[in-house]
Amino acid sequence: MACDTDMDYSNKSLPRRDKKKWLKIGLMYKFSPWEIPRHDVVFPVRFFGHVEILPDGSRKWVGGEVLKALAYDVPIPGYKTKNAISLRLWEAKATAEDFNLFQFNDGQYESSAQLHARAEQICAVLYPGDATEEGKLLRLKQQFFLCSASLQDMIARFKERKADRVSGKWSEFPSKVAVQLNDTHPTLAIPELMRLLMDEEGLGWDEAWDITYRTVSYTNHTVLPEALEKWSQIVMRKLLPRHMEIIEEIDKRFREMVISKHKEMEGKIDSMKVLDGSNPQKPVVRMANLCVVSSHSVNGVAELHSNILKQELFADYVSIWPNKFQNKTNGITPRRWLKFCNPELSEIITKWLKTDQWTSDLDLLTGLRKFADDEKLHAEWAAAKLACKKRLAKHVLDATGVTIDPNSLFDIQIKRIHEYKRQLLNILGAVYRYKKLKEMSAEEKQKVTPRTVMIGGKAFATYTNAKRIVKLVNDVGAVVNNDPEVNKCLKVVFIPNYNVSVAEVLIPGSELSQHISTAGMEASGTSNMKFSLNGCVIIGTLDGANVEIREEVGEDNFFLFGAKADQVAGLRKDRENGLFKPDPRFEEAKQLIRSGAFGSYNYEPLLDSLEGNSGFGRGDYFLVGYDFPGYIDAQDRVDAAYKDKKKWIKMSILNTAGSGKFSSDRTIAQYAKEIWDIKPSPVA
Repeated sequence: MACDTDMDYSNKSLPRRDKKKWLKIGLMYKFSPWEIPRHDVVFPVRFFGHVEILPDGSRKWVGGEVLKALAYDVPIPGYKTKNAISLRLWEAKATAEDFNLFQFNDGQYESSAQLHARAEQICAVLYPGDATEEGKLLRLKQQFFLCSASLQDMIARFKERKADRVSGKWSEFPSKVAVQLNDTHPTLAIPELMRLLMDEEGLGWDEAWDITYRTVSYTNHTVLPEALEKWSQIVMRKLLPRHMEIIEEIDKRFREMVISKHKEMEGKIDSMKVLDGSNPQKPVVRMANLCVVSSHSVNGVAELHSNILKQELFADYVSIWPNKFQNKTNGITPRRWLKFCNPELSEIITKWLKTDQWTSDLDLLTGLRKFADDEKLHAEWAAAKLACKKRLAKHVLDATGVTIDPNSLFDIQIKRIHEYKRQLLNILGAVYRYKKLKEMSAEEKQKVTPRTVMIGGKAFATYTNAKRIVKLVNDVGAVVNNDPEVNKCLKVVFIPNYNVSVAEVLIPGSELSQHISTAGMEASGTSNMKFSLNGCVIIGTLDGANVEIREEVGEDNFFLFGAKADQVAGLRKDRENGLFKPDPRFEEAKQLIRSGAFGSYNYEPLLDSLEGNSGFGRGDYFLVGYDFPGYIDAQDRVDAAYKDKKKWIKMSILNTAGSGKFSSDRTIAQYAKEIWDIKPSPVA
């Protein structure tokens, strides 16, 4: 489905699009020559209205407002292939008939073009704020608009290709069409496909359900409760009355199935059902539950994540459908994230492997292992890394005005700003490092490994604590970078306006990359794969794909710290019960911030979120305090390893050599074979 809902644009290898509008059209935007309008591909998308019962007993959604979905195609050429595919995007439009000329001539200018304005709103901003009822409604409109347009398009193409067949061939639909739900945002594809098959194509419930179930599969990308969407039943019924009927029927039939076929699970129905009315004032639709119930396959995106889904989040469903759940570890494209963005290193790899076939067969990188101690390769590798660091230093100077030393250790964390990703742990570590430097003599500082800490990323507009973290990073940097006593040993930089283009400079220039989320909370991560592929060493927890990266690159080439996923719940409980005793170093770092050393901004709300028994926040829910001492100790190991240049270069080479598993080619091949049942079709 052409519904791009992932906030992390660095994961995309598609042509760049404006982040505020998925099509670069309209008065304020220049038309993109790569976005080709398909004026012959237009579908109606209805909102609001009501459901009518027809004389034959069937149901029909009528009334409300109807917008048009106009198709645009963006060509996606492959690497050294003879063909290209298209990414299909959609623009919301109102028809000329929806413009009320009489109202306009009567001076009612806004009223005369209301539907045009509402159509423009749908495409105006991706992820609008949802603090208001209007914001929630617009988000739901966006999700349904993309789902409906894409499904109508799929059905139209299927029917066109089956035009010479007799009716009754709908059973072939799942063998020709695969709908992969990328998290819960496109969940409305489920009731919409049911509606289209029943109300528009005349199929009965059982046949429509069989087709939908075999067509749809679901990828879960997070275990965070706030990301597992729950939509108000009231809002859903208002905007999509027919879909709410279908969802109610799916829920009813699921509950009946559990009672009749899995009597032992009857006591679990309340947590498994799709419709949650436990709060009568705010009944909701659990979109993740709807996905699991309605899909033939459910997968996570890293081995650890998929195991958590099976053992915790969706454990009850596993009892009913043990074969429905599987893993598909994420991947990245080596064409973009090494060959394109790091030409210096790419040339060296090709030279030593004596082939460039690694760009489409990444497992060939293992061939570098036999050269891991070769001094000539070490010299070439170090020169390539230095060239990337100099390019990064220029970007930092241009973007921030801060001069950084390419001979220092470049330590980078770039990802969405979120408390579970623990940029706060990173900056607290930098604060502690600064404090220790201030206490050292000039002679002691001579022995320190110089380090440049860079943090970058974006957060949702209303995420207050994320903004506080960004503010703290900038405030710490302003003090540290201008302190002549320490700024040759430490600099701290917040990288502004982080996006894919910036990542293409940061990742090749990085030497240490921080992937330090609380264990069990990061589904996979893909930037960790990009960093390793570029010869960067990771400091991180056993979370997401870190687990598999460490296995592939070798335990000695990964700086590990922190609680394990199966310990987290118990540690949180200990914290609630006052059993946690903070490390003195953790207290020192917090106290330095509280002292006003980094300015007069009130950081108490942020620091209070780290206090286990303060009554504030969630009592260090993300275990920053518990993992802090292990993190500092791991950073000490980093400092020691970096001083041994031969050892560090070898670690860098072995990270690249162990990255073969994390190619998106492998990931997509597994989806094709094990979920979509697609066989390769070689082009001669």
